[in-house]
Amino acid sequence: MRHHKLVREQRLPQPPEEAFGFFADALNLEAITPPWLQFEVTTPGPIEMRPGTLIDYRLRIHGVPVRWHARIDVWEPGRRFVDRQLRGPYRVWHHTHQFEADGRGGTTMRDVVRYALPLGILGALAHVLFVRRDVERIFDHRRQAIERLAASRA
Repeated sequence: MRHHKLVREQRLPQPPEEAFGFFADALNLEAITPPWLQFEVTTPGPIEMRPGTLIDYRLRIHGVPVRWHARIDVWEPGRRFVDRQLRGPYRVWHHTHQFEADGRGGTTMRDVVRYALPLGILGALAHVLFVRRDVERIFDHRRQAIERLAASRA
């Protein structure tokens, strides 16, 4: 099974505790996910975020309905958290969100996603044909949505 890695970094004008606060609300994920995924958090809110929190999502990938079940493995307010897919479209999905003071009153936010696909050679082919591009497009959209939201909160 081949693992892939995506790393994205962006600066936010808010200090880490404030920037982290937006992501502490799992329902805010809907606001930064591309509309073409028809993403919806199905776990009733409010969701108390902590290690062990389970969150369910529903989305569509290329029109195919998908259910996603994730767990918060690490929760360090103001600093980082890690979510891991327990059930969903990937064999492995491990997403670390890091927040660090940038020395200018803002935050450097870093996403590190490690993922692997099921189905052996078919999964590898899917990665080359569209999965890698889809994951990159999702995080490109997130970057733009977060920039708009951060600017409106500044």
